[in-house]
Amino acid sequence: MKNLKLNRLKRAKKTRKKINELNVVRLSVYRTNQHIYVQLIDDVNNRTLTSASTVEPNIRSEIKFGNNISAAILIGKRIAEKAKDIGIIRIAFDRSGYKYHGRIKALAEAARDSGLKF
Repeated sequence: MKNLKLNRLKRAKKTRKKINELNVVRLSVYRTNQHIYVQLIDDVNNRTLTSASTVEPNIRSEIKFGNNISAAILIGKRIAEKAKDIGIIRIAFDRSGYKYHGRIKALAEAARDSGLKF
């Protein structure tokens, strides 16, 4: 179990190194067995610009479970709306070492469909 987490973190570190070279805002994803969390991070200024998760009360009322694809789609749309509100359209997608399928893929596609470019 510990080895799997270390391998994921190694993959995440490589991805973040490449994203830092791009000098764009990073959309970071973290998932647990019960919820999914996303943040828009400005690595130049070391600030979190905005975030969304299935723990938020307004999102929680719309979904039954926070660990499925429909919840990930809702979070993808929500983070895209928040990014547009602060004037961000171009981002880099940081999947934090997770495989690009299931909830991660659904979140990314929903964010793209809602207007984010990456």
